[in-house]
Amino acid sequence: MLFQRIRGALKAATSVRVQVEPVGRWFEAYVRRRSRNASTSFQELEEEQESSEESDDEDFQVQECPTLRTLDPKDWKNQDHYAVLGLPHLRYRATQKQIKAAHKAIVLKHHPDKRKAAGEQIVEGDNDYFTCITKAVEILSDPVKRRAFDSVDPTFDNAVPSKSEGKENFFQVFGPVFERNARWSSKKHIPKLGTLVSTFEEVDNFYSFWYDFDSWREFSYLDEEEKEKAECRDERRWIEKQNRASRAQRKKEEMNRIRTLVDTAYSCDPRIKKFKEEEKARKESEKKAKVEAKKREQEEREKARQAELEAARLAREKEEEEAKQVALQAKKEKDIQKKAIKKERQKLRTSCKNWNYFTDNEVDSVKMMEEVEKLCDRLELTSLQSLNEVLASGSKEESKAAVEKQVHFLLGLHSMSARPRSTPSSRRAPQGGHGGGGSAGKGWSPDDLQLLIKAVNLFPAGTNARWEVIANYMNIHSTSGAKRTAKDVINKAKNLQRLDPNQKDEINKKAFEKFKKEHACVAPSIDNAVPSERFDENSSAPWTTEEQKLLEQALKSYPVSTPERWEKIATAVPGRTKKDCMKRYKELVEMVKAKKAAQEQVAAKSKK
Repeated sequence: MLFQRIRGALKAATSVRVQVEPVGRWFEAYVRRRSRNASTSFQELEEEQESSEESDDEDFQVQECPTLRTLDPKDWKNQDHYAVLGLPHLRYRATQKQIKAAHKAIVLKHHPDKRKAAGEQIVEGDNDYFTCITKAVEILSDPVKRRAFDSVDPTFDNAVPSKSEGKENFFQVFGPVFERNARWSSKKHIPKLGTLVSTFEEVDNFYSFWYDFDSWREFSYLDEEEKEKAECRDERRWIEKQNRASRAQRKKEEMNRIRTLVDTAYSCDPRIKKFKEEEKARKESEKKAKVEAKKREQEEREKARQAELEAARLAREKEEEEAKQVALQAKKEKDIQKKAIKKERQKLRTSCKNWNYFTDNEVDSVKMMEEVEKLCDRLELTSLQSLNEVLASGSKEESKAAVEKQVHFLLGLHSMSARPRSTPSSRRAPQGGHGGGGSAGKGWSPDDLQLLIKAVNLFPAGTNARWEVIANYMNIHSTSGAKRTAKDVINKAKNLQRLDPNQKDEINKKAFEKFKKEHACVAPSIDNAVPSERFDENSSAPWTTEEQKLLEQALKSYPVSTPERWEKIATAVPGRTKKDCMKRYKELVEMVKAKKAAQEQVAAKSKK
């Protein structure tokens, strides 16, 4: 029961909502951090800094300016306000408490009433040097005016070290300069210059900060005109415009000074040089690694290619070896068969000889001997073996019958093989009588045969209506007067194809002899007469295929407009004169014209 009551009380307590109002110094510190976007550690640092400033306030001493009494109140703008209040050793690090305490100590000593009571002569009005003290505390107590004065602090060193100074002692030269200029940064956390062993990230962070340096330094304190002294609004605007221009110019010069400082330090920094060398070495190593990897890849490819070539070579050698073995085996079998055939032939000859070739007559014996030799030449191994078995086991009559049977069998095969060759010749006779359309009676003269051969070469296979064109060509150029049809031409062309080469040569020889007789020149009356240039020895020599190609190429290379055309063409065709080339050209032109005429006539007939 007690446990349940406690549990119910806890549930009731958790369900109640209570509004809490944050108060106290801790909440104020939280609000201050949130407004500044700062962490708790930053707040602790500020508190430590304030506590250290309080301790410094208790320990500081005022250093009175020795030239205080000689200052001109009218020239207050050019005076050192920190020195006037006795704070030249603290300057921009002095707190407001220290400024107030210093002002209090200076006033107690230099107030006009104090000095007048001591019997000192006092200058009336604002001409007394005490006005400089009043002006100094007025400027240093106002944060805006104090920042303007701190921006043009006369004791600040704006010098930038040269490259020659920085190369020797980089950290000793540039370290104090960056620490001195860090006071102008709008940001609180400023990276340090570091040492020679600083990492790349630290060095890069340092130079990135200074290349993007945000300076709060402004130069309103150096304004030549004060707008409060303006008599009208236009004059005040003009003064503001002039002051803005001068401030912008000085701000630009300041940023150029900072940029020059950073550039000089970057160029002299030994760490940058080291990082560049490391980066260069890294890139070189990467490049070298890539080259080596590429080289290894090429080597692997070459190795694989060589392996493939070697495998192909071995496979080829294996195939060649197998083919060689097969050929060798075939040769052995062939040799064995040859030996066996030779043995069987010798056996057949011996058996027939033992039987005296189955006759007592010498003439019949010689005839049978010839038949036996024919059997040895024409019979195969199995037939020879069968015949020898019969001769070995049979009697003389049986052996003779077996031999004669084989002889008659070979004669029957020979007559069957010879019969197809004789049949076409017997069938060609009536074709000549009926297929020529009355032209077979006139026959084919050697000139007609030569003209047919020329026409067949002139109109090759593939010519449209080839055989009609050839027949028309022959009808035009034939001297016999016989009219040939396409069927006559086809039949004669087939007959010429079946002729032996010797018969073809004979036809060409007769045609050439007839040509020489018709074109033979008249015998000269004088024995030592020189033949004319038109019918010299070279003109009768036939044109080869190579000479024909050279002539065609020369005709294309030297057009009609070329001067001395035929001399150049003759030079391009070795062994031929100008006359030969001109004559061959005319022959080609006549052949082309005849070919076109024949084709046109056939085309006209087909249209009709």
